[in-house]
Amino acid sequence: MIITTENSAQIAWAKMDNLVPAIVQDAVTGKVLMQGYMDQAALSHTLETGHVTFFSRSKQRLWTKGETSGNTLNLVQVESDCDHDSLLILAHPNGPTCHTGTEACWFDNAQSDYTFIADLEKLIASRKGADPKSSYTAHLYASGIKRMAQKVGEEGVETALAATVADLDELKNESADLMYHLLVLLQASGLSMQDVVGVLRERHK
Repeated sequence: MIITTENSAQIAWAKMDNLVPAIVQDAVTGKVLMQGYMDQAALSHTLETGHVTFFSRSKQRLWTKGETSGNTLNLVQVESDCDHDSLLILAHPNGPTCHTGTEACWFDNAQSDYTFIADLEKLIASRKGADPKSSYTAHLYASGIKRMAQKVGEEGVETALAATVADLDELKNESADLMYHLLVLLQASGLSMQDVVGVLRERHK
């Protein structure tokens, strides 16, 4: 159930002694970032302000993530599980989530294949404006949209040709090249895979 201010009373607060576990997940990459606990006041504050807030058991007070470090979690959505006794929070992290300075509180966080794509896209985005000599990606950005679009076309043709001759190893390699160059082109155009997924979601309805 998607949680709003109006239906938050449906959470099994009494069952959980007024504290429910809240798992925070990156809304774009799907990475599990941290776990905290929320009481009714913390959830209300989160929904009202858009900044993920917990009840700190050590401080015995409300604690907004990033209140001292600036590494806030911008709320996207809160959902309860089937028993309404735990919460899943989708958020956009501003900086590292863990107090140790790492991206997530699980240091050896297993990375799914699709999460890797999201991380690759972040890396590609970070190369904008860099010295063209510093990396191939920076060189592509400097070459302009037309050249980047041309590379996507070339890789698309090579991918299709590999499939036509049933060269599966080449098909994998060319598909990887195609996806990489497409990510660069999207970033250079002010778009991302999130925009593409949004179109796919609409088509899937």
